[in-house]
Amino acid sequence: MNKKTAVVGLIMAFSLTACSTGTSTESGPGAKSTTAPGTTPSSNPVTLKIGLPGGYDITSKKLIDNFQAKYPNIKLEIEETPWADFVTKIVTRIAGNNPPDLWLQENAVILGYGKRGVAENLEPYIKRDLKTEDYVSALTSAKLDGKIYGIPHGINPGALAFNKQIFTENNVPLPTDNWTYNDMIEAAKKLTKDTNGDGKADIYGFQAGNNITLGWLPWMRAYGGSALDPTLTKATFADPKSIQGLTAWADTINKLKISPTREAANTGKFFENGKVAMTFFQYATQVSLNKNKPDLDWDTVKIPIGMDGKRFVPMVVNQWVMYSKSKPEVKEAGWTFLKYYLSDEGQTLLSESGTSLPVKKTALEQLEKSTSKPANKKAFTKGIEEAGGTLDENPSWNEWRAAAGPILNDIMDGKRTPEDGVKEIQQKVQQVLDDNK
Repeated sequence: MNKKTAVVGLIMAFSLTACSTGTSTESGPGAKSTTAPGTTPSSNPVTLKIGLPGGYDITSKKLIDNFQAKYPNIKLEIEETPWADFVTKIVTRIAGNNPPDLWLQENAVILGYGKRGVAENLEPYIKRDLKTEDYVSALTSAKLDGKIYGIPHGINPGALAFNKQIFTENNVPLPTDNWTYNDMIEAAKKLTKDTNGDGKADIYGFQAGNNITLGWLPWMRAYGGSALDPTLTKATFADPKSIQGLTAWADTINKLKISPTREAANTGKFFENGKVAMTFFQYATQVSLNKNKPDLDWDTVKIPIGMDGKRFVPMVVNQWVMYSKSKPEVKEAGWTFLKYYLSDEGQTLLSESGTSLPVKKTALEQLEKSTSKPANKKAFTKGIEEAGGTLDENPSWNEWRAAAGPILNDIMDGKRTPEDGVKEIQQKVQQVLDDNK
């Protein structure tokens, strides 16, 4: 059997089995279907093709297996593919009208699919079958022009992770949820140490991230800036507040020297190896950290309060997307799967995987009681409840990030000043936005 393809359940190639790649463009729950909402008749089995980029490392196999057992008349064809391979090939498959009926990708990519008519609008299904008050706001994070093009596969938010031992050894009070960015910076100064007298830090107080999620965007937001305006059509890198944030971010390396350089950070796992006291940390990282360093004494608090008095908790939301050209009965089968995924049982299984947070409030409450590290999981769960935000995502998100990235790296490396760099970033990003109107 091809390792990249696991067929769950018996696939019947008879006329009773629904074709998932027909040319029908009808959409909406129950279109031309006599089925009850979210169900399939026992006399008419349906085949549902599900694409799993990253395979069962990202999506719970137990969740898939339990769904198949619960709904035996929805025959699943599961395609396991490495993430990079999937995102490369899905473009060709969409062009050939042969993608899976259901798959997951980044939120911004899903928004692009919605704009192009590839993704089904799930707003009618949600309105029909879900109580949105049972879920956190991330449930509708794939919203564009009043339509909802995805259901969260999970939430991967950020928090401030800290090494308890380093703090204790230096008699520095542990971080709290009430910390500000100034508190974090001042503590990092005290915790940065040259232990062997060679004039270079061996322990850093903080490690600055070099990406949008844990790096430059949270710092921009901390000073009241942003990458794009609320309409997501205008670049705001040149806003003075955005420049302040980028300056403070780069200063952690080049001026204050409380963070390892971007080059050094790319060659070593500083926090995991006990060489960094604090860092912004995504929830999913705890899986590998706990596996590789089970004895590391660490915990988390909420991302600090910004200089503008507001907190911004960055969160990445991968989304399930339903192919808009799948047949109506296949869409109903897909929605049945998504409803199960959002159920108490499905969301609990998602929590157990540790790869991301659920979106159902009851599952989040249950997760907070877990005894695995970090102990303070409320840094994530209450963090997104208070101030969770996506990453200025729009259909051209990948393009404008790619345009800004090399210049942001130069700013982080001290090769360009923020004031100089944002002039070019502003122009390049705005051009991408204008080209994608």
